[in-house]
Amino acid sequence: MAFTASALRRTAPIFLLLATLSLGGCGINAIPTEEERAKAAWSEVLNQYQRRSDLIPNLVETVKGYAQQEKDVLTQVVEARAKATSVRVDASTITDPAQFKQFQDAQSQLSGALGRLIAVAEAYPDLKSNQNFLALQSQIEGTENRIAVARRDYIEAVRVYNTELRTFPGAVWASTIHRSAKPMETFTISEQQMQVPKVKF
Repeated sequence: MAFTASALRRTAPIFLLLATLSLGGCGINAIPTEEERAKAAWSEVLNQYQRRSDLIPNLVETVKGYAQQEKDVLTQVVEARAKATSVRVDASTITDPAQFKQFQDAQSQLSGALGRLIAVAEAYPDLKSNQNFLALQSQIEGTENRIAVARRDYIEAVRVYNTELRTFPGAVWASTIHRSAKPMETFTISEQQMQVPKVKF
């Protein structure tokens, strides 16, 4: 009996080490790892939206100098930017469907207003050739591309995270150790954006 107890004491650390390694290998860390990846991708989305928001005042001022009569479009852009920046965004935004939709709607309105503002430039040759306007337009277009890439990366990170929550063994860990883990929201396309534009010749 003494031999068995002694052998057990010597082998207990080995069994403990093996149990720890097997737990680490069975996905217990996958949920927090994928959650952090998705949060980092979300931060990049917010970063790019903020960059766009910072460019808008200069763009509006430049257009205003050439197209005073386009006050409605300028006002729409300013109001859309104010609304987009007033939407409260915190850590719960990506797991709260209503809050996420409010954020997405505000950003979509701003995108639409910006598109109308850029289209206004077509009617003003002097504005179209203004170096400040061209530089700002280029920066806005570049930022829109960065937003698209950041959103794509976020959607993929959320897909992996949400899948981990719903599949084995992640579902086991989500229902036990990681009970606070909630599925995250992704971007959607509105009905209006899905409509095919009508081309007239």
